[in-house]
Amino acid sequence: MAGTKSMGLWAAASIGVGAMVGAGIFSIFGTAAQISGNAVYVSFIIAGLIALLNTYSYAKMGVRYPSAGGPVEFILKGLGDGILSGGLNLLLWVGYVFGLALYAKGFSYYAVTFLPAGSAPVWAGFFATAIILFFTAINFIGAKTVGKSELFIVSIKVGILLLFAAAGILYITPGNLSVSEWPAPQNLFFGAGIVFLAYQGFGLITNAAEDMNDLEKNLPRALYLSVVLVIIIYVSVSLAVIGNLSIPEIENAKDYALAAAAKPFLGDLGFKIIAIAALFSTSSAINASLYGGANVSYLLAKDGELPEIFERKVWHRSTKGLFITSGLVILCANFLQLEGIGMLASASNLMIYVAVNVSHLRLLNETGAKSCLIWASLLSSLIFFGVLVYYEFMQSKIMLGLLGFTVFCCFAAEWVYRRYSGRVIKERTG
Repeated sequence: MAGTKSMGLWAAASIGVGAMVGAGIFSIFGTAAQISGNAVYVSFIIAGLIALLNTYSYAKMGVRYPSAGGPVEFILKGLGDGILSGGLNLLLWVGYVFGLALYAKGFSYYAVTFLPAGSAPVWAGFFATAIILFFTAINFIGAKTVGKSELFIVSIKVGILLLFAAAGILYITPGNLSVSEWPAPQNLFFGAGIVFLAYQGFGLITNAAEDMNDLEKNLPRALYLSVVLVIIIYVSVSLAVIGNLSIPEIENAKDYALAAAAKPFLGDLGFKIIAIAALFSTSSAINASLYGGANVSYLLAKDGELPEIFERKVWHRSTKGLFITSGLVILCANFLQLEGIGMLASASNLMIYVAVNVSHLRLLNETGAKSCLIWASLLSSLIFFGVLVYYEFMQSKIMLGLLGFTVFCCFAAEWVYRRYSGRVIKERTG
């Protein structure tokens, strides 16, 4: 591979931490707390352990098949060129869309807290749409400056969350954490299914594999390190929130729960600081994910999996895929509920993890991975997906139907496109 490989362990780990921390926990904490109650931190641990199992598979595959394509490449290597791999890669792109809609929705809820009390609900939709349009323009023009500032923004949001957690834990009301107040055990798993989305970013580390030095050591270490650090951060933040707010208080402020939790020990200033941190976090996640999502769609188009409209460059700087992605995000953010978007995003990610593990089982001789760990990762992801589907079946059959429709459309689109275009995925070398 040509070029100087300058990315070390901590730089690689920061990609995963930056992608995971912030937007997810700011957007879905209140919803998760409604489900898991004062044991929401247990849900974060459960989801983190599932993510940790999947890091093993990603680490082994990433070392063996270093590529900017990440999971796209893993699925192709194990499942080959066909409708199955094509449909799954389309689903990966759709997962970006749902994740972006969730972040935009989270941004809007925190932005509304800066408006006078009783402001019209229409402002939430306005802010969600505006932030997507803003970063669409940034990506269209060229995001070099924003890209350079990403590490700075990540450092700020992680620092604020750690300070918030440390200060909040000092002011905990022990009764709020009483085990006797825990909900039914199944709710811990239902909540974990929702918060699983907050761990989705670790896979992005594998997309940078081609730029890493000492790949065989640094890629696995960066993956494990990032997930473990994020579990610690999420559990600490959860304890701080639960320790300072009762469940009814969290439910009343579920759209901006973290900011509300800062108020008892930091006052109005603390509320505003956390709200600003949320705006930074969701903004940086939107920027990174929109850029990544558009690039994934472009990569798939080049390899023969999306219509050529995604390949046509606009002013030689961007692709129409960027605008299609942004348009779908705006529709989801304005017409779907936060919990529903979280479920769709988590379910899409879990299906990709299942596919990567199935693919890995076919490549064990090449990766040298331990089959028992890959099976554990596969089965835990399948069980987790089943739990999420069961929860939605009990709560919202409409949203479950939308998930099924989305998956069907991904595979139908792939089948139709291949049938009438005759195009196939190009084999990658190296």
